[in-house]
Amino acid sequence: MSGKILAIAIVATALIFGAAVYYFQVFYYYETVSDDAGEVFLTPRDGGAPQHIVYNDFEGIDASSSPIRFRGCFHTPETLQSLDSRFERYTAAQPRNAPFWFGCFDAEAIGLLIETGEAHVYAAQRNVEYGIDRVIAVASDGRGWIWEEINDCGDKAYDGTPLGEDCPARD
Repeated sequence: MSGKILAIAIVATALIFGAAVYYFQVFYYYETVSDDAGEVFLTPRDGGAPQHIVYNDFEGIDASSSPIRFRGCFHTPETLQSLDSRFERYTAAQPRNAPFWFGCFDAEAIGLLIETGEAHVYAAQRNVEYGIDRVIAVASDGRGWIWEEINDCGDKAYDGTPLGEDCPARD
């Protein structure tokens, strides 16, 4: 009889622990980012300071538990041609999944828009945190998405590879 009780206690503990881990990963650490935080900006082609673009309907989330958990969605009246002529494009960006409850950010759909050329990706800010770049994708219909990418220096820093001369000094 005591073996059954012990087995039930182990299973119950594992289920409670699993539910807690799931809750913390998917809900607990995220906070809403208000649109007055001015999160929608792009880096000019000349490499100057990031500049804000016109946008509305901003929704954003962020979490302090990871440097790549920032996600945002917005609309802009800017055209891709206008943005292309003024701002730096970002290559090899892949949107990261957002929590299921943040409905405006569908990483798979955004990735398909980028792949087909219906959306262009721009550098918002390089090294927003060491090794992390903030990027923005804008679709031809004016929808936009923001997320953070690990750049080459971040890949090297996090896997222990020597950084090399092209990486900035780490603060």
